[in-house]
Amino acid sequence: MTTGQKIWKNVARVAVLTACGTALAGCSSIRESRGYVVDNVLLTSVQPEIDNKQSVEGTLGRPTFTSQFGEPTWYYVSSVTGRKPFVRPRIRTHSVLAVQFDEAGNVKSVERSGMEQVVDLRPDGDETPTLGRERGFLEDLFGNIGTVGAPGAGAGGPGGP
Repeated sequence: MTTGQKIWKNVARVAVLTACGTALAGCSSIRESRGYVVDNVLLTSVQPEIDNKQSVEGTLGRPTFTSQFGEPTWYYVSSVTGRKPFVRPRIRTHSVLAVQFDEAGNVKSVERSGMEQVVDLRPDGDETPTLGRERGFLEDLFGNIGTVGAPGAGAGGPGGP
């Protein structure tokens, strides 16, 4: 084997290995963090009957959202999803920290929940079911023929009252 053939053989091997590496990298999972970035040390530092709204905001930052009704509660929501190319994302981890306050603005309780509260909803088909009569294409297309000017069809149009 000549030196030129050895070089081309090595170039071909490198090209094949590069192509295989690129193909495998395309199949790897994409990790995305959404919402509040969880820091367990900070989460455990919020204590009922010790902290208030200002200290919680100073420690954890602004909440993801707050309650609109009932007792004032701040929610810190965090999700980590994993997704392979061309596939719908799946939730890997999910946590919610609910900090409930009393009337004076002091922390009343701190509750955590996780994946046990996540519900995966899958719609049934591509259509929304409706009650009533189903009309076909031709009924939709020609359904109003003969109803214009019929009794009870309502006023409107030229010559109408």
